[in-house]
Amino acid sequence: MFSKRPFLWILLLGLLAGCVAPRRAQGQIRVTVQADGQSHQVRLPAGSTVQQALQAAGVKLGALDRTEPPAYALLDDGATVQVVRVSEKFTVRQEIVPFERQTLRNEALPEGETRLLQAGANGRRDVTYREVYENGHLVSNQAVKSVVVETPVPEIVMVGVQTPFVPRAIPGRLAYLAAGNAWVMDGNTGERRPVVTSGDLDGRVFFLSPNGRFLLFTRKGQGKDADLNTLWLADLNAKPAKLVSLGVKNIAHFADFAPYNPYTIAYSTVEPRPQPPGWQANNDLYTLSFSTSGWEGEPLLRLEPNAGGVYGWWGTTFAWAPVGTRLAFARPDAVGLFEFDTEEGLQRLLPIVPYQTHGDWAWTPPLGWGPDGRVLFTVSHGDKEADETSPVFDLTALVLGNPHPIRLVANVGMFANPVPSPRLADGGYRVAFLQAVFPQKSEISRYRLWVMDRDGSNRRQIFPPEGGLGLMPQHVVWSPAAVDRHFLLAVIYQGNLYLVDADDGKFQQLTGDGLITRLAWR
Repeated sequence: MFSKRPFLWILLLGLLAGCVAPRRAQGQIRVTVQADGQSHQVRLPAGSTVQQALQAAGVKLGALDRTEPPAYALLDDGATVQVVRVSEKFTVRQEIVPFERQTLRNEALPEGETRLLQAGANGRRDVTYREVYENGHLVSNQAVKSVVVETPVPEIVMVGVQTPFVPRAIPGRLAYLAAGNAWVMDGNTGERRPVVTSGDLDGRVFFLSPNGRFLLFTRKGQGKDADLNTLWLADLNAKPAKLVSLGVKNIAHFADFAPYNPYTIAYSTVEPRPQPPGWQANNDLYTLSFSTSGWEGEPLLRLEPNAGGVYGWWGTTFAWAPVGTRLAFARPDAVGLFEFDTEEGLQRLLPIVPYQTHGDWAWTPPLGWGPDGRVLFTVSHGDKEADETSPVFDLTALVLGNPHPIRLVANVGMFANPVPSPRLADGGYRVAFLQAVFPQKSEISRYRLWVMDRDGSNRRQIFPPEGGLGLMPQHVVWSPAAVDRHFLLAVIYQGNLYLVDADDGKFQQLTGDGLITRLAWR
């Protein structure tokens, strides 16, 4: 007979198992969260992170807040989580920028004599500091931004030094620009006197009047939103020189005396811009008359503002013909003529392939009139392929009335700057020009001074001597008259003034402070 006892035992064991009380969950931990001066006790499953503990405690973190240990760390039983409240504050403080002191050696002053060219002035800058606080306590204070709101002005003192160079007699008046100051030599290189010692001449304009009495120059604009520069006149016959502001501003390329009247000038203007090159050219032309008593007429507009052709933003430059009211003009895409009181406007004589500089400047052909006003010397660009990047620059003559340009010297470099001499005893004249040492890289090359006859013949290098360092690009100037039947050229070499004999190449150094940047001789 089948027994029912095993089944009953199994049923009894099942009933007893259902009556046992539930056991406590395994693997829980206790964690303390401390935040904002309060403690929160939470119970979490083993293996929980700090972030989970914060959620259980109802504590939220700000964008900069942090925890100790980090939010991703795993917690053990009895662990403590510390919440660090982090805040930041930005403070702007104004600080002084001290000015520099500069000393310039000048041979035109007696040895040991000093002259204050420019008083120094401290600048100002706004410095932004980031202050970091943790739970209300400052833990970090660092500068994160600095903006100069007022540029310091350096103090410049000129100190006289003894000159080791022998003075010599010269014809006319020779003016030079050194360290932003204008000086003149009258009849002798040892007779030097200051004209302007403010140290603010920018060298964009620096010309003597045909009679040598007046010096025309530009001074830098002052202040943050200043003009590019201002145009000034110095009466050199006054002792000391009388300075007159002409009320003209923003001259980038051209201002010079009219050949028919030393009391009339012509100039062209630009509009200052914050972006390079610092202006937008107007490509205009004005004339202005003045008197020795300080009277000034109203500017007379001769050429309306215009686009100025290719790269017209850079600007047009001009050069007076030796006689009359005619000027030559040059811009990146053309050389030509402009004459007052005519309806012809700008007359193009020579189209130019605009040179691609790949920079924030444009190349403009130089201009040089022969003394008879019939031939204009310039530099053309490009070969037969008319490539804007071509390194080929040729010295070219334009004979008025002849439609065909004459190439005189091939591959001279972009800064050849031809300068015709005064008339010689035989009625002819010569042309001084610069020849690039490396014509294929004339933009960065140094140059050598050459002289030739007006038709391009008898070319010869005269300076610097063989083996000497080349010249920086510049416009050399001829002496206004011959000295012992020889004409001289004034040249800037390594920042110093040299006189070079155009016939035999003999030269004489006249200064040694290395500060000269512009010359004018009448």
